[in-house]
Amino acid sequence: MLGFQPYETFQLLIETGGIDRANTLLVAACDAFARRPRPSPVDIEQFEALVTRLFPTAAPAARARAAQTLGRADTLSPKLEALVVEHIGEQLPEFAASAAHLSEATLLGLLARGDTMLASAVARRGDLSNVVIARLFQMNSRRVYRSLALNGAIKAKGPYLSALARAAEMDHLVAATLADREDFDTALLAPAFFDLSEENRLRVISAFAERHTPDAPIKRTLEQLSVATGELTQALMKLFSQNRRPEVTRLIVQVTGLDELRCGQIAHDTSGAALFVVIRAFGCSAQEGLKVLIHATSHDEDRSQFLKDFARMFETVSADAMAFLLSAWRGDVNLLDLSRPEYLPFTQRRGSAAASTQRRPINEALEALEKLDTRRAG
Repeated sequence: MLGFQPYETFQLLIETGGIDRANTLLVAACDAFARRPRPSPVDIEQFEALVTRLFPTAAPAARARAAQTLGRADTLSPKLEALVVEHIGEQLPEFAASAAHLSEATLLGLLARGDTMLASAVARRGDLSNVVIARLFQMNSRRVYRSLALNGAIKAKGPYLSALARAAEMDHLVAATLADREDFDTALLAPAFFDLSEENRLRVISAFAERHTPDAPIKRTLEQLSVATGELTQALMKLFSQNRRPEVTRLIVQVTGLDELRCGQIAHDTSGAALFVVIRAFGCSAQEGLKVLIHATSHDEDRSQFLKDFARMFETVSADAMAFLLSAWRGDVNLLDLSRPEYLPFTQRRGSAAASTQRRPINEALEALEKLDTRRAG
């Protein structure tokens, strides 16, 4: 920095130069300070004294321009932060989100304004203290929670995890954002399942792979009906092949106890993900389940990847896990129980021999379906 000494010279220029001189001095001083990488404490003190005198003297447009320039500085004292906040005008949200560093007091002051757009900008910062984060989570705003969901620096644990999960249930944009985060347990997005894209629905189901789940209230009912699994799959294949989805809806209502609206969503979900949950919860094997899915879905152009995805899930996702997910749709379980240590996904992979043995029926099912398609094409 060129320096601001002797200070008396600047004082004289301010007093005798008028508002035009004050405008020029303020903008130039802020630009010089912003360019300095590591101002010393003495430099900061002198600069504070200078701009504290200049800001009230300058014109409003010059104040805003100077504040925007000063806001790009790497180092700002609390007093300088306050000056920027006071004078930067419409650029305040951008400053709150992108400033190199802001003190906790300044951030809390911004949140105290109750402006959700400003709070959402604060929520995008990667250096927030626990106090500021806690204050953000207390705000009842979709806009704020969308920024919190995007902020990977905020770890989804404890009360923050439950707050984000509840927000995802109410806001599909929050749900979609969390589904894309590698550090978020997408199983907790089960209530938002039907608001998600096809890819993210598969992620929710895959999050149940190779993990224990609490006993679902619907489990006993499903076990009693499982003796008729063959009849169920035959009925579903027939109805789907004839595109009688309203009747599929009524059938799913009868066997699951879900409301008709939800069952209609399942019957008309051409991705097959929702239907997979139902048939797997009933204990359908890959051989029978894939036959139902291929009749129910719209994957006519490239079935190979679609079959592989569901075949893998038949192998890794248990019937009990899908019964739990089905119960989550009914509102019968607390999804946050999945965050308990005993219900986290397994960390050890199956041995190669065991995996090979379990994949054999999957491969046989795929081969059978390929033969079925070949006969139809001929």
